[in-house]
Amino acid sequence: MAMNSDRVMKGLQQAPHRSLFNALGFTEEERNKPLVGIVSSYNEIVPGHMNLDKITEAVKLAVAEAGGMPVVVPAIAVCDGIAMGHVGMKYSLVTRDLIADSTECLAKAHAFDGMVCIPNCDKNVPGLLMAAARVNIPTVFVSGGPMLAGRIDGHKTSLSSLFEAVGSVSAGKMTQEKLCEYEEKGCPTCGSCSGMYTANSMNCLTEAIGMGLPGNGTIPAVYSARIRLAKQAGYAVMNLIRNDIRPRDIMTKDAFMNAMTMDMALGCSTNTMLHLPAIAHEAGVDMNMEIANEVSARTPNLCHLAPAGPTYMEDLNEAGGVLGVMSELVKKDLLNLDVITATGKTLKENLVGAANRNPEVIRPIDNPYMQTGGIAVLKGNLAPDTGIVKKSAVVPEMMVHEGPARVFDCEEDAIDAILTGKIVEGDVVVIRYEGPKGGPGMREMLNPTSAIAGRGLGSTVALITDGRFSGASRGASIGHVSPEAAVGGPIALVEEGDIISIDIPNNALNVKVSDEELAKRREKWQPREPEVKTGYLLRYREMVTSGNRGAILEIPKV
Repeated sequence: MAMNSDRVMKGLQQAPHRSLFNALGFTEEERNKPLVGIVSSYNEIVPGHMNLDKITEAVKLAVAEAGGMPVVVPAIAVCDGIAMGHVGMKYSLVTRDLIADSTECLAKAHAFDGMVCIPNCDKNVPGLLMAAARVNIPTVFVSGGPMLAGRIDGHKTSLSSLFEAVGSVSAGKMTQEKLCEYEEKGCPTCGSCSGMYTANSMNCLTEAIGMGLPGNGTIPAVYSARIRLAKQAGYAVMNLIRNDIRPRDIMTKDAFMNAMTMDMALGCSTNTMLHLPAIAHEAGVDMNMEIANEVSARTPNLCHLAPAGPTYMEDLNEAGGVLGVMSELVKKDLLNLDVITATGKTLKENLVGAANRNPEVIRPIDNPYMQTGGIAVLKGNLAPDTGIVKKSAVVPEMMVHEGPARVFDCEEDAIDAILTGKIVEGDVVVIRYEGPKGGPGMREMLNPTSAIAGRGLGSTVALITDGRFSGASRGASIGHVSPEAAVGGPIALVEEGDIISIDIPNNALNVKVSDEELAKRREKWQPREPEVKTGYLLRYREMVTSGNRGAILEIPKV
């Protein structure tokens, strides 16, 4: 079978190429094997990635043992937690496209025959999935795994508790000494942060979409089972190469529907609503986010992991993991079982022996947390395209809410108002000019949502933004409002004191202002002067599309 790597390995004109492989220390025997790129996101700044050197070595060993020639190449990653609440967060989402582009460059330039992608945290999971779909050579994903939960006063905790604790201290509800204890114990191991935040959401969905092996989403980073899984990924990619099974064979329309269904059942981060359409775009699959409500209507929400509830990724793993959740969904025929996966087998074959081993962690399908899924798409005169909310993390009394708008043109101003007691019960905090173009970079609003929760306002105050939220956010937090303020979306026209109406059960988000008044305001509206005028963020701002389209990049039309 002809291989991609033949163009750099075989033939008279490839003598210079072979010489360079000799310079790398590869033998003739190795050069005759399939060339497998091990795309490792290892670094020493992201806690979820500090163990990826061990994952990488395990993958390399297995690829070589199975008859391949492994070569390690890098992928970047940003720690969203460290980047949170300052200019650094502008550089988080934008790395998704850098990762996809650079991986495409490495794979194409060096004629890889296959890849094993080793991500873990928020943007490099979808970035590498986008690259896999784009390059379309046999590929398997194995993440670094989730962090174990922290333990304070006999209870499990996680990073989201730290952010909320800051608000509690500012409100006088927690001592500085207790905050220090949270600081010491909240993040006890390496790994992606321990709740159903974006990294773990995307790693679970990588499994659901068929690109990761069973266990990829939930086996903790510090478990030796994670090393064994890495070896299995090395064996699996060689099997895919031999059978010529490629990402676009796996990431089909049916596979994306499975992923969306799992998204609803698990109660994943709202960021999945950005990443799934972007990945689908690269795979040549049309995925309109409005379909999310249709999927939600038929998919019960079975899991309430942190921040929605008191369980963590280690609990989901012990309860049966992603396959355990799937074992409930198949009872009502909610998944397409004929799709091919990275195991080389169908999903139906992968599910043999899968079971829900703890109905307190994974609710039985006849006793769900909600009869509908964990995420909702809202529309109305404030969000003509979309607004996204993680409704599984909203308290019942905030599912329907009306209140006066408290308007801020950046995250920092909103945080200052919240922490200094200027936001009161009933308010609707509006943070705008934080969208893909307006930010630029669509910052996460974990600091404001955590400050609201920490001050005891989580059941009375809502937050609306054209930015986005961390998976660690909870409450009536509505993001991805599209069109965004920077392009003149209605959120740019909201004024202090306008009454905002939120109706999550009916998927509605409106400002109680007449069409005539909004039209008058639009005539006076002027685009906000962008702060960023140089560098990568400038190029990103010019090319990025709306949040409802997944914030994908397109060449501007002249």
